[in-house]
Amino acid sequence: MNELIQMTAADLATKLASGEVSSEEATRAHLDRITAVDGALNAFLATDAESSLAVARDIDARRASGESLGELAGVPLAIKDVLVTTDMPATSGSKILEGYRSPFDATAVARARAAGLVSIGKTNMDEFAMGSSTENSAYGPTLNPWKLDSVPGGSGGGSAVAVSAFEAPLALGSDTGGSIRQPAALTGTVGVKPTYGGVSRYGAIALASSLDQIGPCARTVLDTALLHDVIAGHDRHDSTSLDYAWPSMAAAARDGADPGTLKGLRVGVVKQLMIDGVQPGVQARFEQSLALLTANGAEIVEIDAPHFEYAVAAYYLILPAEASSNLAKYDSVRFGMRVTPQGGGTVEGVMSETRAAGFGAEVKRRIILGTYALSAGYYDAYYGSAQQVRTLIQRDFASAFDQVDVIASPTAPTTAWQLGAHKGDPMRDYLNDATTIPANLAGIPGLSLPIGTASEDGLPVGLQLMAPAFEDARLYRAGSAIEQLIADRDEAPFWAQAPELDAAFLATAQTGKAAN
Repeated sequence: MNELIQMTAADLATKLASGEVSSEEATRAHLDRITAVDGALNAFLATDAESSLAVARDIDARRASGESLGELAGVPLAIKDVLVTTDMPATSGSKILEGYRSPFDATAVARARAAGLVSIGKTNMDEFAMGSSTENSAYGPTLNPWKLDSVPGGSGGGSAVAVSAFEAPLALGSDTGGSIRQPAALTGTVGVKPTYGGVSRYGAIALASSLDQIGPCARTVLDTALLHDVIAGHDRHDSTSLDYAWPSMAAAARDGADPGTLKGLRVGVVKQLMIDGVQPGVQARFEQSLALLTANGAEIVEIDAPHFEYAVAAYYLILPAEASSNLAKYDSVRFGMRVTPQGGGTVEGVMSETRAAGFGAEVKRRIILGTYALSAGYYDAYYGSAQQVRTLIQRDFASAFDQVDVIASPTAPTTAWQLGAHKGDPMRDYLNDATTIPANLAGIPGLSLPIGTASEDGLPVGLQLMAPAFEDARLYRAGSAIEQLIADRDEAPFWAQAPELDAAFLATAQTGKAAN
């Protein structure tokens, strides 16, 4: 592999700033990598090499002229297809939006462009972010580079795989119930869900507006923090955006690189998050991580959060209810594709045919469930009750953070499962988000970082850290310290342990794609 694609974003940024490497060289190296491997992985739904290289050359020219640029200027960036962009389609992984082009950039994308990052493509995802495996994309599943017959998690599997497979050093994602953190765990990358309102949702194609949050993913905690600093901050276009003076996440990550910062840190372990069915290898790695924390001066505190056991049930009433409302605009009139019945038809008939053809099975399932939960006579019994449970979960978190500084859990109860293993049983996908969902219901930040591989299958295991609202920097500080401990234990950073992609498989996949 080209050494430029194996650099961390921070190291690449340093070489770009010194002039040792040009942004055009770095961008071309990553585009070449996409060409070489993405026919098999299917992490990207759209790229525009000519446009990306033009932006990179402009960054190089501005730097050569002496212009002061942002720290990440010239670094390539992948963008989850849930974020609208002017230069590439925004489909949200759905056939109903195939080919749609936005007249404006999402705020997170606009801020990344303003900071000089180079967009290199839009990444695959479960349709409208509904799923935990990226198998629900209308454009085919994304494969996990650690094991090519396995899922990468979801809904943001494309962004996680782009980072894990060295197709991009940085990526943007969205997290509604774990869609950044869970794929990070399954692909051995770092993913963060910021405090709700900490990053603007303007220009993010909505799934569930009270749960969705845009966030960064990368191969290291510091790289993730650097991107977080770029996209965070108040946005007048987003009514839920927080007007708050955020500290530097990168500074917190750099401070935490010394494991000595863990001394005195109170780490809570919520017994309700140690759910039935946690894979033995995941459990073992989690317990090893707690032992490392203890050995470096942290205090482990068991926490009782009695209402967490209802989180999945509440989430799968709130999310479908909000989704059924948000997706009502895809009606063949205002947005998206249009299917006209043979011989014409009424507006209602066109709408019915369009939604039947344009939406996938999982989206239809959740729309039906959400519409039912909001219907007359059932609103209070279902949606209203779920919101009451949400309040109780928020109170459980408040009580927990009176006792501890951060809460730790496995990010996902299992490692990556085989493609198709959950087919016909959506509940198995839903339960895979059981440890990540509570943070979305409470609006607090969460971070996932890799802590090793499971002994039974050699696949990545993620550790999730959660902190009180507004304390995102606390997660970066603790996460960076833990990352360093794992690297010291393994004598290498975790991302450097990623396996080489199978050359025969890649060749077969590329041949098959060309034939199609």
